Amino acid sequence: MKRGRLTIPTDKDFVEGTKKLAEYWGADAVRDCDGTELPDCARELAEKVYKTYFPIRDDNEYAYSHYDETGCVALITDRATAVSDRLEINLLDGLFKEQIAVYNADCKKYWQVFDRTAGKEIDTWEYIGNDTVRISGATPMHEYTVNFFGKCLWDPTQIYNYTCNGWTKTKDRDIDPVYPAAFDRSVERLKNWLKENEQVNVVRFTTLFYHFFLLYKTGKTQKLFDWYNYAMAASPAMFKLFKERYGYEITLEDVVNAGDYSNLYVIPSKAYSDYTDLVQKFVSEKAKVLVDEVHKAGREAIMFWGDNWIGAEPYGKYFKDIGFDGVVGSAVSGVNVRIVADIPDIKYREIRLNPYFFPDTLADDDTATERLKRSWTAERRAILGKPVDRIGFGGYLKIAAKFPKFCAAVKDLCDEFREICDAVGGGKAYTFLKVGVLDYWGKEKSWTPFNIAQDAAFLINSPYIGVLEALVGLPVEVEFINFDDVKRGGLEKFDVIMNYGDEGTAFTGGDFWKDPEIVSAVKSFVYNGGGFIGIGEPTSVRYQGKFFQLSDVLGVEEEKGNTALYLRYNTETKREHFILADAEKEIDYAGDRRNIYAKEGATILDAYYDDSLPAGSDNCNVRCAVNSFGKGRSFYMTGMRYNAENTRLLYRALLWTSGKENELYRAFSTNVNTECRYYPESGKYAVASNVGEKTETVFYDVNGKAEKLALAPFEIKWIG
Repeated sequence: MKRGRLTIPTDKDFVEGTKKLAEYWGADAVRDCDGTELPDCARELAEKVYKTYFPIRDDNEYAYSHYDETGCVALITDRATAVSDRLEINLLDGLFKEQIAVYNADCKKYWQVFDRTAGKEIDTWEYIGNDTVRISGATPMHEYTVNFFGKCLWDPTQIYNYTCNGWTKTKDRDIDPVYPAAFDRSVERLKNWLKENEQVNVVRFTTLFYHFFLLYKTGKTQKLFDWYNYAMAASPAMFKLFKERYGYEITLEDVVNAGDYSNLYVIPSKAYSDYTDLVQKFVSEKAKVLVDEVHKAGREAIMFWGDNWIGAEPYGKYFKDIGFDGVVGSAVSGVNVRIVADIPDIKYREIRLNPYFFPDTLADDDTATERLKRSWTAERRAILGKPVDRIGFGGYLKIAAKFPKFCAAVKDLCDEFREICDAVGGGKAYTFLKVGVLDYWGKEKSWTPFNIAQDAAFLINSPYIGVLEALVGLPVEVEFINFDDVKRGGLEKFDVIMNYGDEGTAFTGGDFWKDPEIVSAVKSFVYNGGGFIGIGEPTSVRYQGKFFQLSDVLGVEEEKGNTALYLRYNTETKREHFILADAEKEIDYAGDRRNIYAKEGATILDAYYDDSLPAGSDNCNVRCAVNSFGKGRSFYMTGMRYNAENTRLLYRALLWTSGKENELYRAFSTNVNTECRYYPESGKYAVASNVGEKTETVFYDVNGKAEKLALAPFEIKWIG
């Protein structure tokens, strides 16, 4: 019987059912879930007993009686057009009033009103009550907004859990540890909680103090979801602390940023960067006090990477100071797995798998089983490259227990995970190529570029979000670097540098590409034999007559209208190339980007020709191309949706640009719907099928020896 590395939910009303499934699945840990209670005999069910602890939630007695010490949020109204010299704006229009209330304490000190048409702040306004600001002296046909503080009346995560499960209990309201009395209350409550929960040996902080940015329009309809935003860590008290520590005033405009809210796409201002630094340092200081109390009580402390996680950046410079033993993260993709797997300075890493055991995700046995297998296939690709230490599930076990096919599939999944961990042991998966992903964020946002809302698909990120999802399953080492890293040197440790995204975003870098030191360093890297891959609008900023600042490296440029008078004659495609050798289907670029043209000397691999236009030098929209620059090589494509064919294309592009195309048939599986990983320490190979049907492939070991294999649906075949 295989056992261990698995955490499952339990409930005081489902003890016998927990025993059966714990035995069947091989669980060594049980946990509670939001809305459930651990049974008194939890230690009889598993060696590890996790219990959720909310440092700022679940203390409604204090929260409801200390309104000023509850959480705030920085908000901006929707734009309103003045039609006369007087304009009234209701601050809560479009917001869920059970979640947010106007907080008008010191409103004249902190609130701001902007004439957005003129681009300036005005002071001819007053708060007249009833959630309304009145502007006098407005300019007709100009747009106006109000920046203001809101009070958070209801924890955003509980809104979902509450409405999804039909709860009727008290709505949780969060206190804010920036107020000393509120934090002291949280510390004392934890001490008492530890005494009252002696059977718990793993305290699962869910999470800490400040929620990711989540606003609702109604109890079931979300308005805004930003996993990385710090707007819910803003308050008058935090602003005062900022002035004390940084010596200058921060404003609401620094946080709301004219409505952009300084999201992950935006290169932040100095003020916003300092503000996030303050919050991270503050969170680490306060969280360490709580974790120390857990350790004094002889328990482990782990963090669930979700809910109130803002400021507890696992790749940030202060996170290690907290002293967590482990981190648990929710996984719906391979990227989610890798985000957790690479976290430094902790003892163990755990992922919570999907689907969640909730009524809306486990509607029937067949659908639930199919969703589990589909999610696991994506997650498994990353695990085969770098395993986490543990897996687990959340929700209500009694719901999962109703579905026998689903339960059998969970058992197979858990056994397979343990098999992977055994095969890898303490070693690493084989790699022979190192990739540096270059953007503004670098290491601090490792594996998170374009993940606005936990891998949720948006039109704006569809050409790019699949890039990292492809990389997690490839036998390459990936490191995230920023522009300061480039200036410090060290690019020579990489085989390939990647830069991708849209113009002006933090992902491509914007004005950083005006810095000659950065441009020269990357060019020198390629010229001396390195590889460069650009997707979308890489290295883009309008400067000195260019748009792609590395257009000479890439061999392509984007026409913005300024140089439309020039004739271009490099317009023919040459599809026969190493990179496209496995691209039997039409390439899915996740969109249709036009006006990319090839410079002389570049090779166009794929292009779009508009039949409605006459043939000519401007009727060739490059989709992908290759170029040589000195001893190095580059590859460009307009976008890349994640699928099996594009994953293989990207792997071939990495090999070709790094000059390692002769290494293709080493630890390799020919069928694009299969992938191969090799573990040198154990001498084992894993050849995995990612499709739900029988398939065949040719497997090559690291020495190039070939063997034909037949794989069952979703099978991993172990060799060696």
